[in-house]
Amino acid sequence: MPALYLTEEEVGRLLDIDVAIGACEEAFRQLAAGEAEHIPRSRAKAKGIMLHSMSAAANYLGLVGWKSYTTTRQGANFLVGLYELDGKLAALIEADKLGQLRTGAATGVAVELMADPTAQEMGLFGAGWQAESQLAAVARTRPIKVAYVYSRDETKRTEFADRMSSKLGIDVRPADRPQDAAEELPIVVTATTSRQPVFDGSGLAEGALVCAVGSNALNRAEIDTHVVRRADNIVCDSIKACQQEAGDFVDALEKGVFDWSRAVELSDVVAGRATGRNTRDSIVLFKSVGLAIEDVALGAVALKRAREQGVGRELPF
Repeated sequence: MPALYLTEEEVGRLLDIDVAIGACEEAFRQLAAGEAEHIPRSRAKAKGIMLHSMSAAANYLGLVGWKSYTTTRQGANFLVGLYELDGKLAALIEADKLGQLRTGAATGVAVELMADPTAQEMGLFGAGWQAESQLAAVARTRPIKVAYVYSRDETKRTEFADRMSSKLGIDVRPADRPQDAAEELPIVVTATTSRQPVFDGSGLAEGALVCAVGSNALNRAEIDTHVVRRADNIVCDSIKACQQEAGDFVDALEKGVFDWSRAVELSDVVAGRATGRNTRDSIVLFKSVGLAIEDVALGAVALKRAREQGVGRELPF
């Protein structure tokens, strides 16, 4: 079959948060089964630009692939490449929307497995592009009625709350203080670009699930040592990737209140080989830095649907 090129607009029509959650859950299950593997992100820097690259192999999909993206002062550009197992190119996919959905979907999988099943409220830090899919994923996996969103920019958090209330049909409220989006809530999600912790973890409710997804660099931390110390269960999308990229653990490691033996991987929780929550009152931390297997899994869905619907442009190679 000819290789396809899919644009951002086409990806947005082919994919949604529901299919993303299903695809990511299966990807983690296949990681645990040994039918998939991933290589964490690497970075190369030149004057004014950084190239980020990660890859994965998915025997269960009959595909291998990569995601690469550049970051500059002007923004970021994302691309996913998929290959058939015979080595032929299958697709090149513009991947900003795809990346937003897969990041939210990983949180959706964690919430489905580890959050209070009766949770009707949540807190969200961040009011940008990634925060949208985080909120959507939690709202699809728990009966959320009220979400409190905090961003340092009052106008931005108010506009986000109005937009997402209308989009999701739930009550999204701007929070005036960080603690209003964290304390006594069953689910707290951080999806920011902050280099410093965005809330005081000493006020977390018993039984809370914290999903920290914004930091993928060792010099950035959205959560403080209180969160890490108080967590009864710590689940990573990948321990190896988190060791390389999760700045959220650096302070706790230096203070001796955390070591990596406390962490398990989401794939093992999905497969039933590890415990994601000890008791109803356990505080659970899910740390996500993003894996290429999620991009390949969701890219495979986009490619399959594109072929079925006659979407995309055929490539001459």
